[in-house]
Amino acid sequence: MASQTVITVPPQFSVIQQQQRGEWQTGLMDCCSDCGVCLCGMFCLPCLNCQVAGDMNECCLCGSSVAMRTLYRTRYNIPGSILGDFCSIMWCSPCSLCQLKRDINRRKEMGIFW
Repeated sequence: MASQTVITVPPQFSVIQQQQRGEWQTGLMDCCSDCGVCLCGMFCLPCLNCQVAGDMNECCLCGSSVAMRTLYRTRYNIPGSILGDFCSIMWCSPCSLCQLKRDINRRKEMGIFW
């Protein structure tokens, strides 16, 4: 009787695609790209703070925090560091918050906002 050769192949795992590197939709000082957001940031920063936090399903007190900016940046694979996030919040909080809100708005328009 001939012997049968059985070949077993272990399951193959698919390679997880590397997430594409993201970018901010606007620069830190691109106030003219959305004047409404920038006016809100200049004259009612707490309102803009709550809008950003609401968009990200967080407490209103978290909108302009380093953790919020870092969370957003890592979620969309935007290059940077916690130190960079801290510096932009510390020395240019209104501009940083406006940039975050403009980015959220643009991603919503494109249908890619989580």
